[in-house]
Amino acid sequence: MVDDVSTAVADEVTEEQWEQARQRAVRVTAQSTVLGILAVAALGPLAEYLAGITAVGEKRYLATGAWLALLMTPLVLFLVRSVKRERNKNDEMVVAVTQQLSAAVDFAEDEVARREVEAQQQDFENRVANALDMTESESEVLDVIERSLSDALPDSPVELLLADNSHAHLLRVAGHTPSGVLPSCGVDSPNHCPAARRSQLQQFADSDDFDSCPKLRNRPGGAVSAVCVPVSIMGQTVGVIHSTGQPNALLSKDKVKDLSMVADLGGSRIASLRMMVETELQGATDDLTGLLNRRSFEEGLAESRGDQALVTVAMADLDHFKNLNDAFGHDSGDRALRLFTQVITESVRANDLVCRYGGEEFVVALPGCGSENAREIFDALRTRLDAAITVAGLPKFSVSFGIVEAGQSEELAAVIGRADAALFDAKQQGRDQVVVHDFDGAIVPAAADVREVFGLGNRRTFSLGR
Repeated sequence: MVDDVSTAVADEVTEEQWEQARQRAVRVTAQSTVLGILAVAALGPLAEYLAGITAVGEKRYLATGAWLALLMTPLVLFLVRSVKRERNKNDEMVVAVTQQLSAAVDFAEDEVARREVEAQQQDFENRVANALDMTESESEVLDVIERSLSDALPDSPVELLLADNSHAHLLRVAGHTPSGVLPSCGVDSPNHCPAARRSQLQQFADSDDFDSCPKLRNRPGGAVSAVCVPVSIMGQTVGVIHSTGQPNALLSKDKVKDLSMVADLGGSRIASLRMMVETELQGATDDLTGLLNRRSFEEGLAESRGDQALVTVAMADLDHFKNLNDAFGHDSGDRALRLFTQVITESVRANDLVCRYGGEEFVVALPGCGSENAREIFDALRTRLDAAITVAGLPKFSVSFGIVEAGQSEELAAVIGRADAALFDAKQQGRDQVVVHDFDGAIVPAAADVREVFGLGNRRTFSLGR
């Protein structure tokens, strides 16, 4: 009966309800006592009268007691039922309070466990964030991610796949496995990965399920469960953290949350480093051509001159560039500058420094290269430029070069001044040619010119002006 009554009790028993129940029990007890006394006093004479009618002598006393008991029976039954009903209500409340206390204890234990998990997750997140904050390159970021994945899933294989520069292929850049076998996701492109394409976390209980990712099927080890967490860099999903396990053995929500946190923090740090590199690159290069600006060129040349005893510097200037701009517009002029940039960067070595010095003027530093070798490089460049102009469909233009070798202790401004003087001579001699000056500012003839003076061969003509 207690259980039946309990179902009618409110889910929660307040202190006020408990106090009211206690007072009601005291009140019922007191009322029952008073009512019993009054009933005995009221029914006693009636019981004695009935005993006088029904019995004589000593039996009269027994009859009085019997009649009094008989008369009191309805009242006693009423009082018993009242007390029992009140007791049941109290029992019901005790059951409710007990349930409340049990639920409160369970809730408290669950809350303590939840807070412990949250504290562990927060500590892990703080450690990952701190480690990533100390990184200065993408390779260091990837190392931190790999280590954090190992801590997050020490007993599960997990890997990080990121798109290459073309964003056409996914490459494994970090991973951890306790068994020596990585998950080996077969997705070859971000566009072919459901998690990356949807930018949503994906979980699959069994790779054999019809709605699982097709790339999970037919793996050498058989069916697997999997979780795939997308990785975004600068707002674009470019990778995925991929982990596998036994079929129907999905990772807990806490572990999935850890993976998502690593993906978010790692992607944000890579984005931050790339933005820093891009900002530095923008500050070091010319907006139109992408070549070094003056400050970056001077810094790079100072470093090169410290490493190399021989450095050749060349000044270049596009011939009659103002006429090209005036006749065909600035758009054609910009295209001409970009085309020349492409040709000159393809003509020199990777460690050579190419700078847009201003307008249509360029300066090139060639560490470890003599002036004669530089002459051959730029003579060949002029030929390639002419062909590139034809292919690009641009109006014809040419370029002149002035070349000098820098003295070991010579100021950069002096070196640039001598190269500019050699360039001036190239312009004076008809443009579209290469002129080399020695340290005294005299024109150094090409090897072919020297052979002609001594009758050793035909003279090579440098003046190819149109």
